[in-house]
Amino acid sequence: MKVNQIYVNLPVKDVQKTKEFWTRLGFPINQQFSDEKAVCVVMKEDNIYVMFLDEAYFQTFTGKPVAKENTSQVLVAVGLNSREEVDKVVNAAVENGAHQHEEPQDYGWMYQNSFWDLDGHGWNMTFADVSQMPAQ
Repeated sequence: MKVNQIYVNLPVKDVQKTKEFWTRLGFPINQQFSDEKAVCVVMKEDNIYVMFLDEAYFQTFTGKPVAKENTSQVLVAVGLNSREEVDKVVNAAVENGAHQHEEPQDYGWMYQNSFWDLDGHGWNMTFADVSQMPAQ
């Protein structure tokens, strides 16, 4: 079996603010799947999307309560094309209201930088050159 698309669904307090935030980071919006209850952020055209759903709307899919702000349920790792892109996205996120998660991590063959978005969702932006990955 091979997956042809992925939609990550995350609850948010304010759909419009979330849309503005991700647009400022350079990610396009799929208008077809966006409205006042949801915004569809395109991570990779035709393949990877994040659906940010108003908390009340999100709960109609799960029936479970939304995690409190001081908890963490998921960290999303996103692979980018360079170290510069990683820092550009994280810096733009922080400039637009996100919080730095930790200092950048440089493993030689892999580099990552991370942030907590406006609703406390964790994002690890990474660049990796697996041809340089150590054998051990």
